[in-house]
Amino acid sequence: MVIYIDILILVNFLFDFLLLLTVNIALKRYTKIFRLLLASLFGEITLISLFIQASPVFLSLLKIGMSIIMCLIAFKYQNIIYTFYNILYLWMLSIILGGFVYYFMIEEINYLLIIFIAPFILYLFIKSLKALKKVKNYYYQVEIVIDNITVKTTGFLDTGNHLIDPITKKPIILLNKKKIKSEVLIRSPMYVPYNALNYHGLLECIKPKYIKVGDKIFKNYLVGLSTKDFHLNGANCLLHGKMEDKLC
Repeated sequence: MVIYIDILILVNFLFDFLLLLTVNIALKRYTKIFRLLLASLFGEITLISLFIQASPVFLSLLKIGMSIIMCLIAFKYQNIIYTFYNILYLWMLSIILGGFVYYFMIEEINYLLIIFIAPFILYLFIKSLKALKKVKNYYYQVEIVIDNITVKTTGFLDTGNHLIDPITKKPIILLNKKKIKSEVLIRSPMYVPYNALNYHGLLECIKPKYIKVGDKIFKNYLVGLSTKDFHLNGANCLLHGKMEDKLC
């Protein structure tokens, strides 16, 4: 069987890009395309396994290591759980797509047809994944504009969050303070009393110009700065339950 190296490089690059793009959509990472392209380009290094003589164990470890680095390039590192899910989904999708490719790789079907089949397979995976999600809490891309500085993060719609400033009656979303400490100079913060389970105290809040969640704009909200991590698979912001009607 004749293997054309240029076609092999192109097919491998496209497959890596499709896999990373599917992870990006399925997990709502909102990663920029150029990072996915860069990670896919880095993934071409795995092709050296075709031209070197090494033990199967070494080659397997090489591929595992490369997949981890690709995820770090594409989605950055936020925490162990966030990175673990990125890698897990990449491996899972690789197995699914690899299985279909192996099944269809007969003489009558060439690489060009496989390239067209692959997006359809991954599309079906995403549709199936969405159908299995029966929860009311969702992840959203969030932009918080403070003093003409835009803080971008991933937000989690928490229907149980009903924090409201008792004086201004404005709803409060929660943002991990680490997310803005190097970007925004906090001037004249407000301190709002709060009670949560067995905890009570004063919550440091700031007033943003507006908050954009997905394609929806929210005004007259406060941003409460939390010093604790939320441990919500990469989300650094807890959205207010009042937003549900407008978002869902």
